Amino acid sequence: MAETRHDWTVDEILTLLDRPFNDLLFEAHTLHRAHFDPNQVQVSRLLSIKTGACSEDCGYCSQSAHNDADVERERLLPVEEVLAEARKAKDEGATRFCMGAAWRNPTDKNLERVIEMVRGVREMGLETCMTLGMLTEMQARRLKESGLDYYNHNLDTSPEYYGEVITTRTYQDRLDTLAHVREAGINVCSGGILGMGESRRDRASLLQQLANLPRHPESVPINNLVPVEGTPMADAEPVDPLEFVRVVAVARIIMPTSHVRLSAGRSEMSDEMQALCFFAGANSIFYGDKLLTTANATENHDQQLFRRLGVNTLEVAQQAGDETRVA
Repeated sequence: MAETRHDWTVDEILTLLDRPFNDLLFEAHTLHRAHFDPNQVQVSRLLSIKTGACSEDCGYCSQSAHNDADVERERLLPVEEVLAEARKAKDEGATRFCMGAAWRNPTDKNLERVIEMVRGVREMGLETCMTLGMLTEMQARRLKESGLDYYNHNLDTSPEYYGEVITTRTYQDRLDTLAHVREAGINVCSGGILGMGESRRDRASLLQQLANLPRHPESVPINNLVPVEGTPMADAEPVDPLEFVRVVAVARIIMPTSHVRLSAGRSEMSDEMQALCFFAGANSIFYGDKLLTTANATENHDQQLFRRLGVNTLEVAQQAGDETRVA
């Protein structure tokens, strides 16, 4: 079994990305089997609890106030409405309920309502995840005290390419939030987006940043950009499907105990591409026909695909801080 490392170089990761496809997938799948049930996929449901009017200028995002995407601005949802969606998600097989708000950072007043949501969802027996933008050290501690299991804060891309995507928040801001989350004892969910015009070296550099954190993220979402009209990246060239699979495989190799999640963009992936991703080490998905404001694969289609692949989607929820293990 390969040693878990936190000292990867970009050139080492590029060498992995450059390997013959079959060799790369064989190594990734072998490591995947060493740490996980290869026929088990963790299922999460994502709900936008506050949509639009975000002050950040992320070039890919339909919710940015700087962009012209056709997204209706909404206030923070009532707690009971969020809990009703969580009950529905649990009934449909989700084991984790993720809630996202389009904020640069939450105010302390908004955090009070978010904490109510976390407590209510946990009482249902679901794992909880939040993505609310940047957090202070104190806010992270309060979320931990409320019972939050996971916090999502993506690095998006490499430090070198980051300025081409976002100018209102620095890369260090993102790393600082991840540090606050980790220090509070909350599981970290952090990944990136492919297809924003970045180079292969940028993809390697993103993976390096994630793998060289003091502790690997428990969850690593890999997003395939969904170009949205009205955003600067509406005309971005799509990533070659086999290149996307390569990135999944390398993520599995260098972060062998993390859950690697297929996130945004699955609606554009063929069944064959998703099957290759699962073989390469992906073992988590977002379930439901919508991810925040963009389309996702339909639930019926996912169920059909999992039956064809012989995949089981039930997994025991873990408490924050525990190692994530397959049931």
